[in-house]
Amino acid sequence: MEQTNQFQLEQQSGVTLLHIKGDITTQSEAVINDAYQKADEQGAAQRIIIQFEEDVYINSGGIAVLIQILAHTYKKNQQIGIAGLSDHFKKIFNMVGISKFAGIYDTIDDGIAAMS
Repeated sequence: MEQTNQFQLEQQSGVTLLHIKGDITTQSEAVINDAYQKADEQGAAQRIIIQFEEDVYINSGGIAVLIQILAHTYKKNQQIGIAGLSDHFKKIFNMVGISKFAGIYDTIDDGIAAMS
């Protein structure tokens, strides 16, 4: 059963962290877009790391939602990274080309270090 998405914004070392809980599907679009907009409105979104929970599930619709966010960050010349993915989703993100537009990191600390 699909979980309701929840997000939390946090600042750490000049990077906006967007923690996402729940399955990422087309149903997640409003929640993820809202989280991104909130970060952007705060003026703190020059460097963003999306942190997924360990057991997150992402389907093709969810990948499309993430690609939309990547397109927004590209237009605004923002740096974006993704942390917390399983090895399976790292492979998928590499195959679909997401890793060309977003850094893929094992941990938030790895992402912050790479973006500094």
